[in-house]
Amino acid sequence: MSTASSLPDDAADQAPEAPAAPAQPPAGGYPPLEGSARTFGTIALSAAVFMNVLDSSIANVSIPTIAGDLGVSATQGTWVITSFAVANAITVPLTGWLTQRFGQVRLFVLSVMLFVISSWLCGFAWSLESLVFFRVLQGAVAGPMIPLSQSLMLASYPRAKAGMALALWSMTILVGPIAGPLLGGWISDNYAWSWIFYINVPVGLIAGWASWQVYKERDTRRIHLPIDRMGLILLVVWVGALQLLLDKGKELEWFASPLICVLAVVSVVAFVYFVIWELTAAHPVVDLTLFAQRNFTSGTIALSVAYGVFFGTVVLLPLWLQNTMGYTATWAGVASAPVGILAIILSPVVGKLLARHDPRPIATIAFLIFALISYMRAQFNTSVDLYTVMLPTFIQGAAMATFFIPLTTISLSGLSPDRIPAAAGLSNFFRLVCGAFGTSITTTIWDNRASLHHSRLTEVARPGEPAFDHIMGGLQNMGVSPQRGAGMLDGVINQQAYTMSATDIFYASALIFLVLIGLIWLARPKTSAHGGSAAGGGAH
Repeated sequence: MSTASSLPDDAADQAPEAPAAPAQPPAGGYPPLEGSARTFGTIALSAAVFMNVLDSSIANVSIPTIAGDLGVSATQGTWVITSFAVANAITVPLTGWLTQRFGQVRLFVLSVMLFVISSWLCGFAWSLESLVFFRVLQGAVAGPMIPLSQSLMLASYPRAKAGMALALWSMTILVGPIAGPLLGGWISDNYAWSWIFYINVPVGLIAGWASWQVYKERDTRRIHLPIDRMGLILLVVWVGALQLLLDKGKELEWFASPLICVLAVVSVVAFVYFVIWELTAAHPVVDLTLFAQRNFTSGTIALSVAYGVFFGTVVLLPLWLQNTMGYTATWAGVASAPVGILAIILSPVVGKLLARHDPRPIATIAFLIFALISYMRAQFNTSVDLYTVMLPTFIQGAAMATFFIPLTTISLSGLSPDRIPAAAGLSNFFRLVCGAFGTSITTTIWDNRASLHHSRLTEVARPGEPAFDHIMGGLQNMGVSPQRGAGMLDGVINQQAYTMSATDIFYASALIFLVLIGLIWLARPKTSAHGGSAAGGGAH
């Protein structure tokens, strides 16, 4: 990317500077924050990230309530989720370009404040159309918040404590998706659904104000870059088409639908043109040359694929508990909640370890734990109790603490300061896309494998088979009619089929995590004088 020193004076951005801010950052970047400034900065950034992550999942469990209140079907109500996801996926990879254009601190605070406004508008929405429109705005302004908070957090800490900075930052990423469904369900059941959006207002206002007070004198230099209009248009087209394909594919029976086929063709063609254009453009809207960095490529791919597999199982487990095992939404949430315990406890420990140790062995341990818990879940059956369900979920917290932070450290290792926001944005973009892929692929395979197991089980559940005749005879002796007995037996077969399908996916997940270990060791993270990875080096 170009630097300000290589541009003529009249090309510099003329937007007003904060009164106390220097015109340009000092050579080598700003020094780390100290004392109370670092504490308040960490809290402010974490609050903003938590608000963002929480909002991406809090609406999921409230869709039936929202749809009923607005007088639309539950299927139409899912556009509340899809609209946010599409807009968010488009703007996340733009973080690097927007940072150069507006400055890191200005862009972050502006995103937080616009998120507050759009959240208030979402709660104020009077129809589905207005709510979807405001959710698009909310998703769009939310895009830069997570990667910028990550970059600002790294810049707040000394290089030797980069791992700790990432640990504190990642705890909000880990807890948000867990707290979202629980909080959203509670608010929808006890208050109006609009409050799932209104609660962002006070949190966002405080986080935005505090962030500006702490970081306003530490903004990055701004460059008046020309707008890469063609790159931006291609990005919107291929990401939007892909996100719609993933969100609506299962509902529309995938490639049996002409719309899904059209979306697939559009996303592939636009993606190919986007890559070609961005690699040859003078001022690309997305810096794809980051993938020339070995650490960034291997770390981002390993993180994204692992997150996709992890997120797919996170979605599958409560679905299986509710649809097959008869759990209520509350108890399914209780069964999933323990995942945050070890994640919160161990994240600071992992941060300290990263200051002196290679992140690759730590990430390897994470994938081994993920493989173990997937194998434990592959042993589930229809008689499993709550404790057995919760145990691997509890252990999974250790994997989350030891997987997210080291892989992020590897991805950012050795990058210069000006490339950290772009790298964080691109890495988070691929993580989000793989999360959407993981959800769609997992739920589709679950249904398909369940149909296969159902057909195989019914081959022996027919008249003339000893087991079938014995069961039906016993039901008739109890006064159950043949028709009702057949229906009861079909329900048992369905329960078995969906359980067997879920265990198939858990087995496959365990194997994928083991294979991903090899990808981790393709990276060669640069080490600092302290012995740890110098991932935070680019933040100073």
